[in-house]
Amino acid sequence: MLCAMLLAGCSQQQEHTIPATTDAKCVGAAKSGMVWIPGGSFVMGENPRYREEGPPKTVDVDGFWMDAHEVTNAQFEAFVDATGYKTLAERNPPKVPGAPPEMMAPGSAVFNVPSRDDPRWWRWVVGAEWRHPSGPDEDIQGKDQVPVVQIAFDDALAYAKWAGKELPSEEQWEYAARGGQAVLAEPRDENGKPSANYYQGAFPAKDLAEDGFDTRAPAGCFKPNGHGLYDMLGNVWEWTTADGARADAGEGVKVIKGGSFLCAANYCARYRPAARQFQERGLGTNHIGFRLVDNNRPAPKSRED
Repeated sequence: MLCAMLLAGCSQQQEHTIPATTDAKCVGAAKSGMVWIPGGSFVMGENPRYREEGPPKTVDVDGFWMDAHEVTNAQFEAFVDATGYKTLAERNPPKVPGAPPEMMAPGSAVFNVPSRDDPRWWRWVVGAEWRHPSGPDEDIQGKDQVPVVQIAFDDALAYAKWAGKELPSEEQWEYAARGGQAVLAEPRDENGKPSANYYQGAFPAKDLAEDGFDTRAPAGCFKPNGHGLYDMLGNVWEWTTADGARADAGEGVKVIKGGSFLCAANYCARYRPAARQFQERGLGTNHIGFRLVDNNRPAPKSRED
């Protein structure tokens, strides 16, 4: 149930804001469009670090096109401007017996740094939605290239239909995230510098922000993987079409992949390709976004296409 989710958490941390000037530093966002992922076989899953990650199995994947980076605020705004679409967080929520009064108003889940006075990990914030990811006090001005968040599964489906694309299967997502490269226990380069936007430091005491960010980074601030895809690990969780299972969920559950800026090595290291988490399809948060695939676009004729 949603109430249970608001009392628990996995890989989330404190929400801060990104300076508007940060966009200029992230050249990867300039590469919009899609990347061709050649088909192949791979071992999906791992000997589980977390139970839901295994057992490993060999999977064949046909070639497909995938967004080079997560759908951004600017891209989602274009969709809303064209269609007038309202996300689930902007609508009146369903009535949940025993829910607190604030959950009867439009809003969404925002991570709350637990304290002695307020031990909750999650709280319902009235007015939290994609334009105001952590509530009315935060907006997205100057953050066009930052991944859109507070997106429920059905919101992502609506955008995909408008764009003429699809959400990826879990097999497609994990195959693309691996990028034909060795999987590291923690995403750091040969010099030990973080190579993705995730949480450094002892969770939940202090995010050292060694990667340069303590919240969502604009798309493309880190080097792409072997397939030319940006931010497949860290930054924001991403929806897939796979069904999940969670005993405390009061509605259908989907698999999200990739971890987020809120994943910490000492607590919830789900920034690995095999990692997966189960999320209620009707609930976005301030660290869940998405990217799309195109299964109908023909394969390129050559590397230069």
